[in-house]
Amino acid sequence: MPVNTTKQSNKLINETSPYLLQHAYNPVDWFPWSTEAFDKSKAEKKPIFLSIGYSTCHWCHVMERESFEDDQVAEYLNAHFISIKVDKEERPDIDAVYMNVCQALTGGGGWPLTIIMTPDQKPFYAGTYLPKNNNYGRRGLMELLEIVVKQWKESPKKLYSAGEEITAALSRPVVYPAANSPPSRLPAQKAARYFSRAFDPQYGGFGRPPKFPTPHNLMFLLRFYLLTKDDSALKMVETTLQQMYRGGIFDHAGFGFSRYSTDDKWLVPHFEKMLYDNALLAIVYFETYQVTKTPLYKEVGEKTLSYIQREMTSPEGSFYSAQDADSQGEEGRFYTFTQGEIQSVLGGNDGERFCHRFGVTPQGNFEGKNILNLIENPEYNEVDPDIDGMLPRIREFRRKRAVLHKDDKVLTSWNALMIVAYLKAYRALSEEKYLEIATRAIGFIRSNLTDRQGNLLVSYRDQAAKGRGLLDDYAYVIWAYLEMYEVTFNAEYLDMSRHLAQKAIDLFADEKGGFFMNAAQSDPLIYRPKEQYDGAMPSGNSVFAYCLSRLSAFTGKPEWSAALEQQLTFYHTPFAEAPYAYSFALLALMQAVYPTKEVVCVVKSPQDELEAASALR
Repeated sequence: MPVNTTKQSNKLINETSPYLLQHAYNPVDWFPWSTEAFDKSKAEKKPIFLSIGYSTCHWCHVMERESFEDDQVAEYLNAHFISIKVDKEERPDIDAVYMNVCQALTGGGGWPLTIIMTPDQKPFYAGTYLPKNNNYGRRGLMELLEIVVKQWKESPKKLYSAGEEITAALSRPVVYPAANSPPSRLPAQKAARYFSRAFDPQYGGFGRPPKFPTPHNLMFLLRFYLLTKDDSALKMVETTLQQMYRGGIFDHAGFGFSRYSTDDKWLVPHFEKMLYDNALLAIVYFETYQVTKTPLYKEVGEKTLSYIQREMTSPEGSFYSAQDADSQGEEGRFYTFTQGEIQSVLGGNDGERFCHRFGVTPQGNFEGKNILNLIENPEYNEVDPDIDGMLPRIREFRRKRAVLHKDDKVLTSWNALMIVAYLKAYRALSEEKYLEIATRAIGFIRSNLTDRQGNLLVSYRDQAAKGRGLLDDYAYVIWAYLEMYEVTFNAEYLDMSRHLAQKAIDLFADEKGGFFMNAAQSDPLIYRPKEQYDGAMPSGNSVFAYCLSRLSAFTGKPEWSAALEQQLTFYHTPFAEAPYAYSFALLALMQAVYPTKEVVCVVKSPQDELEAASALR
């Protein structure tokens, strides 16, 4: 990553995170999350200014330009605070703790996450993006800092007391009443009814803008359809998949999906592309193709994986994390076109044909430019080889026109999720290349993101792995191993999944139910976070519940059945109150409460075993 060597660096210069390195030459004296920072805060009796974000975050870039590169802000922070930067993707446990603080205090959240806290990590202020100065009724960063400094000098005990109260409230364990009935189908039925009420029948998706793909909701509905034959569930899945593809949230020039849409038509995206979104969406497109055999879903799934292979795959076979929304300081510049640009690249006739297909007009549909889309094209699902032949020229044009930042760190959990996506493609299409890619990627995790004791690590960049693995890492890697076993019938993958599942139980289990995000031996935080809600990604608890259901079915071992039962009990109250918010955990529930079919093969020799496995595949 290029850095500005004309300025003096701060302590982030020795980090490997692209996000932290983006801030390594800020005039702010940033520290990484470290004992050194907290010791300095205590010694100098200064509060801590904590900023959490990630390298492809648009508003993180804005706040950096407005404030963290500003000498006045930096001088004030350096004089009165100890400033810490955290990459939320490297430390999701820290982010989870303080995002819960922000949501509890403000009713919302987002990034950059701004926290001010005592030297012992206890927060007394939480917010998100702040402009440098007050505007449009929004408090500015400088005013906030001045207020905090005044209070810190005049009545520090009040701030310490506030930090204690907030920490005590958030760290208080949630105790659910004991389940008074066995697991049932009711939560799945209630969730399906909720999605039906929230569904947009015209453009797909659920609720009002901004619209997030949330593919695990679609995975749930697809399985609900298969188990109940409720056609409305399949209709919701198909409409959403078709309309997302038609909109600008799908990159029609280079393929792959952006994070979310700011409007109900899926036209205007938040332009950053995340690995996990594309993995989850590829999974649901391939699964829906398996169910319906509709060619469009196969096409979109394959295009998404071709984008991953072209743009997001390392020479070693691992997968990078994200691509930025911004280029040259402008959101979406890389992805938008004028009609004149298209015609200059393709020529008159081809340019006119291309513009007609993708809704490109002289006035544009986004700030005077055009986001390619198929929303008004009734022939959106028809393949046009001539148009496909034009796309490489469009990609090359935009590559030369604007530079797009890529976060090239490798995250264990996200890589495991992409491995699952490739295996879903292999199961749907029987193309060996997808199995080869998945096998190589899982080999990377075993070689580079697993220590000598078999423990997982969080991230890898510049030939170095770091971070003690979290529940999400274990749950997603177990899922990947189980998928590898199911497509290859290689018992080694099943053994690895059982080994990691036992490690996860040993490291993260809470005797009161469920699993903590971090291990007891991890860096001390003000409390150990434990997440159930399935947000942008399914939670570690939900994925682990699903893995336990698969382990129970594959092995028939009572210990896995017992662990699954305990995990479903942990979800009993959430399922009763708002099952739609735990849609991925519902997959585990449905595995337990709906009938399943099992095929048992009895063979005499290893060769017979291979032949039987091949027939089942």
